[in-house]
Amino acid sequence: MQPLRKWQSDCLKQAKVHFSNHSDFFVQATPASGKTRLAAEIARWLLEEGHIDFVICFAPTREVVAGIQRTFAAVLDQRFGDTLASVGAAYTYQSMEHQSPDFWTLFTAYRTLTIFDEIHHCAGHDPLLSNTWGQQIIQRIQNAATYTLALSGTPWRSDKLPIVLARYTDPEGQLICDYRYDLQTAIQDGVCRSPRITLIDNPQIQLVEENENTASVRAFSSFKQLLGESPISYEDLLRHDDILNAVLDVGIDRLNEVRKTVPNAGGLVVATNVKHAYQIAELLKAKNESCTVATSQTPRAHQLIDQYRHNNTRWIVAVSMISEGTDIQRLCVCTYLSRIRTELHYRQVLGRILRKIGAADNEAWLYVIAEPLLRKYSQRIADDLPDDQATLQTKKLNERLEKARLDHANGCSESPEAVRDSHPPLIEDNDASEPTSVEPPLLTLSFSQYYRQYLLTLI
Repeated sequence: MQPLRKWQSDCLKQAKVHFSNHSDFFVQATPASGKTRLAAEIARWLLEEGHIDFVICFAPTREVVAGIQRTFAAVLDQRFGDTLASVGAAYTYQSMEHQSPDFWTLFTAYRTLTIFDEIHHCAGHDPLLSNTWGQQIIQRIQNAATYTLALSGTPWRSDKLPIVLARYTDPEGQLICDYRYDLQTAIQDGVCRSPRITLIDNPQIQLVEENENTASVRAFSSFKQLLGESPISYEDLLRHDDILNAVLDVGIDRLNEVRKTVPNAGGLVVATNVKHAYQIAELLKAKNESCTVATSQTPRAHQLIDQYRHNNTRWIVAVSMISEGTDIQRLCVCTYLSRIRTELHYRQVLGRILRKIGAADNEAWLYVIAEPLLRKYSQRIADDLPDDQATLQTKKLNERLEKARLDHANGCSESPEAVRDSHPPLIEDNDASEPTSVEPPLLTLSFSQYYRQYLLTLI
């Protein structure tokens, strides 16, 4: 086993002191910093000191549960899993609803450390203001477990409900953590890769709208303007081949660069749904990129993810299968093409590419369409970074854009009719009496690339 990181050692020391007077310990640690290893070390100490008999863990997905079982078995040097003679076991939150009465007696008949990974999934301070998982914890575990350890990399909820087992300041409502380890410190300590987030925008967009015998052409200078002043939705952009190709191309270029020094480096594409995932996979295959698709409908999806963890396939396209807690260290490039636009989900996805392989493995790359909410979340992440790495910079890939400008200057711009004939409609109106088609952008995307003052050396 690798020696503990400094933050893990510090947190372990604090937990030992805390558990001498309190039964609940809440840790916020940035994604990819090593929360599972910390939890296993706390469990080992409690077991060696004779304070507990069993360790019970809960996590949001089967993939995370499998990772917990691997880590705990290695750290405790004992069986850990749902097998006979195990010192503990890990379960999904979903399984709580299906456990037998005998299972719940473990918390009253024995001394247990109960660990909740990504506790923000469990909402509520009382049964009336809780989700299903939160209710189970309040009713069956909170006052029965000898000790509880709550872990989260993103300790808030999109619905603003309080997190179970958490404490908040009054009246401000700020979360009180017993130990906090943020992204800025993790980067300074060399624990996590430093993220380079690239916002992809298009400065010249045309939208052709037809109404019976007439056609109108509108111009937009950004995705923000397009989304705010037209019927086009963000999901329309995500499904448009021109935009998908632009985002994937820049991701492929980056992965090629990274693979010069890390030969098995991998890329993650976060898709919107199953159909979208296979659309993206076809585009990748057309570019001769090897890829694996993992969705809830993919047979043996968890085995495929585990195979990808160790093989040399370049890309994995996933829908809700590789999110928080999934440990694939070779992932260092991500294209975010999900329709989900919450800061919680966005930061969780970013966390999938922050795990370091070695001391020289310092950078991760995230590519995202410049949709206003995602841009805002990106800026907040920049605010979390060390000051010398948080300067916003812009980088444009101008080759095709300059060609389009030259064509226009030479009188070669296409008419609205030619544009309509050469590009498939982006959306279609289902009202047959007023058919409406919307053309895809005439120009490819230009890229606004930012973070870090030293990116100037890359431009």
